[in-house]
Amino acid sequence: MLATHLGELLGANPPGVGEALDVVAGFDRALVDGFGRLGEDGTAALAALAGALGGSPLGGPAAEAAEKIAAGSVADAHLAALAGGRAALLGAVHDALLAHLDTALGRSRAGFAPGGDVPAAAPNLLAGCRSWLAELAIAGWRGVDHDLVSASDQAIEALLAEPALRRQAVLLDGLAAELRACSPVATMAEIPARRWADLWTRGVLLAQPGGTASERETATAPARETVTGRLLLLGVDVHEHGTAVQVQAHWLLEPDGDGPHRTVRTSASAAKVDTIAGPAVWRVLADRPVLLRALAEQRAVQVDGVALAGGDLLWEEDKARLGFVADPFATARLHLAGAVAAAVPPLERHPARIGEPVFLENYTVDGASLRLGEHALEIDMDRFPACGPLTPDLVTASSACIGLVRWDAGRWALQPLAVQATVKKKQVDAHNGDWALGPTDPKVEKAMARSGDTVLVLQERAGRLLRA
Repeated sequence: MLATHLGELLGANPPGVGEALDVVAGFDRALVDGFGRLGEDGTAALAALAGALGGSPLGGPAAEAAEKIAAGSVADAHLAALAGGRAALLGAVHDALLAHLDTALGRSRAGFAPGGDVPAAAPNLLAGCRSWLAELAIAGWRGVDHDLVSASDQAIEALLAEPALRRQAVLLDGLAAELRACSPVATMAEIPARRWADLWTRGVLLAQPGGTASERETATAPARETVTGRLLLLGVDVHEHGTAVQVQAHWLLEPDGDGPHRTVRTSASAAKVDTIAGPAVWRVLADRPVLLRALAEQRAVQVDGVALAGGDLLWEEDKARLGFVADPFATARLHLAGAVAAAVPPLERHPARIGEPVFLENYTVDGASLRLGEHALEIDMDRFPACGPLTPDLVTASSACIGLVRWDAGRWALQPLAVQATVKKKQVDAHNGDWALGPTDPKVEKAMARSGDTVLVLQERAGRLLRA
């Protein structure tokens, strides 16, 4: 990414982005206080949302919903219209920002092809979801207490027992867990209004009749295709929670034949306990040895007949074969600029979802900003995983970086995935996936040896319990 491209990116936001986000923020504030006691500001916020959708098919339903809710009538159809309107506004913001980023990068993007039709029937279990989400909307986040959170238990338990509704179940279970941990919410100094509104919105949309949550995700997901070719690693992003970890590897796909390079990603997830942290999290992904070795050794991977849904390649160990060592920096330098990016599925169109791989070099680091000429891009210092060698100090000393450009909280930022830095007059390459087969830093190895192998200890204890 040249300085001129960075200047285009960091210039003024696309027209309408600020105004659309203001409308969404007003709706989120109304949801904080609850639709059961809107007041003048809340009524105006719902009317503003409906007004912003006036020229779309959602305009009429949103206007009716705003009017009815302001009059004290809250029905499922009204909440669905408002949730759909909020999602549509954020989707429009996402599309404008992503087009802005693609223009700055000179990157082409594939068109979206839906995966199938929506089945007509919906399980009765979704009615319980809609009921609880309606109670949340009426009470508002400030009205949430332990009793209101507990009202979701029966519905979530029923959803978890149904594989087709697992995605909806996990979403609501996560929202309920956050609300339970913060209850009573009225005592909180600051409420995560945007995050909880995002979860509420997604939950409402997935709980609508006309197909299961899983079926609607399938219908609005990109069509699957089967691909054969070579994967060249760019970088690894690690998402870690107390009870789960997900590794997302970003690659360039060289499809067999004459097709262009494509940016794709593969994901590997596993459940864990909060005592498994740092480099030990890689151990819970031990059932994917080909993937882990490819990440640790920066190896190319030949894949044969694997499914690709948009930009997500569904990893299958038995269809992946390790190849030669392929330097991610050489890959990015030679091929990333001309690679074709994947289309974004409708339900994923949200500004916070943007995370596009880029390659940067010949820059300087000034504090928490990466500077190319007269332009500066903020570095997201909160996204360094503890399971890899990448640190803020290495980023500060770096001269080349592979990272993800993100847009969050109203600004563009860079999340480093790998850097080339000079340490004690020697070039050092550091990648988030370097420790996928175990830490390579002697100090970290000694610390892990002193603390013991947490995963091995837990497996041994679990084995004893099963034998007892």
